[in-house]
Amino acid sequence: MGRGDLSDAEWERLRPFLPVSNRRCGRWRDHRQVIDGILHRVRTGVQWRDLPERFGPWKTVYERHRLWAADGTWEHLLQQVQAAADTAGEIDWDVSVDSTIVRAHQHAAGARTEPPPALASKGAEPNEHQGETPWQSLVARLVEVVQEVRAWVARAAGSPPSST
Repeated sequence: MGRGDLSDAEWERLRPFLPVSNRRCGRWRDHRQVIDGILHRVRTGVQWRDLPERFGPWKTVYERHRLWAADGTWEHLLQQVQAAADTAGEIDWDVSVDSTIVRAHQHAAGARTEPPPALASKGAEPNEHQGETPWQSLVARLVEVVQEVRAWVARAAGSPPSST
């Protein structure tokens, strides 16, 4: 199991909500392996073709992600996992809204809109979701994937139609 892969507890919570193959199109590659590949891609930003071989063929991982993004499976998974975590009492829905106004300095105009890339640190790195329950960790991971899918949709809506 890699550093960012689903833990056994997260996998057991996610597995009941995953779609089942209709067996007409052949067998699907293991969902856990493919989801780990998608999470690796979302976490690192690596190109699809550069996915490590342990996740299987890159094209399989890409196609599953694209298919699930198009048919709303990612959104449905997030809703199902959030509902199950809420039922277990492991989600805190309190929201804090701050209406403070912050003025930027005049030299802030034209600044970079994206954060700079994270610097690689030497030595041992702490776990990203340390101290969270498996539900909280799983919800956080699915939120990252759904945010990427929504960004894809927003970019596609703003681009001119392409002809083939």
